[in-house]
Amino acid sequence: MTTITNLINRITMVLNVIGTLLIVGLVVLISADVIGRGFFSSPISGVPEMVSLSIVAIVFLQAPEAFRMGRFTRSEAILNFLERRSKRLRAMLEVVFALAGLTVIGVLLNASTPFFIKSWNRDTFVGTVGDFIAPVWPVKLVILIGCAALIAQICLYFIRQLMVVFGAKAKPTLHGAPPF
Repeated sequence: MTTITNLINRITMVLNVIGTLLIVGLVVLISADVIGRGFFSSPISGVPEMVSLSIVAIVFLQAPEAFRMGRFTRSEAILNFLERRSKRLRAMLEVVFALAGLTVIGVLLNASTPFFIKSWNRDTFVGTVGDFIAPVWPVKLVILIGCAALIAQICLYFIRQLMVVFGAKAKPTLHGAPPF
């Protein structure tokens, strides 16, 4: 199990790094566009299209790592109250949350697959012919990859919580972060 966990965590970290590099690239691109507009009256073609596509990609590239490191937004008042009474009770509720998360992301993955296939087969693009065009399928593929990585992370979390429910001690995640 440790080998699988390490592999999933490494893949998740690589996706996060790619998302971070994409953010840096966007900062450089937007800065260059602003400088081009302001000083040379010559904007870079396609910046709005690239930004809109990149934002979606960044979210799906970085969501699995955010989940793994316990940085998803959530209210823990009830969970902390339950944990003071019983760690197992909290873990049971976390199992329910994990199952709900798996369901939602599974539906998203299933619903996104036809959009990827359609954009691949039809060579869908954004932009204006003659000015700037970019294919849409890479972002659709990133959505699928991000969903798959997030499902893998939620599965690991689900297993850790089941271990708590059944009395086994759950191992901490990488960097000592809470598992959720």
